Amino acid sequence: MSNSEFALRSNRFASNNASPTPKFRFDLLHPVRQWLDGVPIENAKLARFLYKAIPGHCPFERDIIVLGHKLAHIPPLCKLNPLYDQLVGLRFRSMCYLVEQCGEAL
Repeated sequence: MSNSEFALRSNRFASNNASPTPKFRFDLLHPVRQWLDGVPIENAKLARFLYKAIPGHCPFERDIIVLGHKLAHIPPLCKLNPLYDQLVGLRFRSMCYLVEQCGEAL
C-alpha cells in the first residue's frame, strides 16, 4: 500500500469517528449548580454561617495508623460530590466577603 492510499484510508476512518453534532447530555443538577453559584453574599451573619458550615478540607480523608505504622490511606472522597466545586466556591466567596467587607481576620 502506498503512502497516499494509507492517508486516504486513515482520513476516511477519522471522518467516520468524528460526529458533527455534539452529544446531548442531560444534567439533573444543573439548576442547583446555577443556584449555588448565584447565591449573593450580602450579610455578615450568612457569610459566617457558610464559612463555618462548609469544611475547608475533606473531613473523610484519613491515615490509618496502628502502633506508629501507617497501614492505609483513605483518599479525600469529597471530590465524588457532584456539587463540590460550587460549595467550595460558595465558601470562598463567604470568606472574601468577611475579609474585604467586614474586615475580619480569619
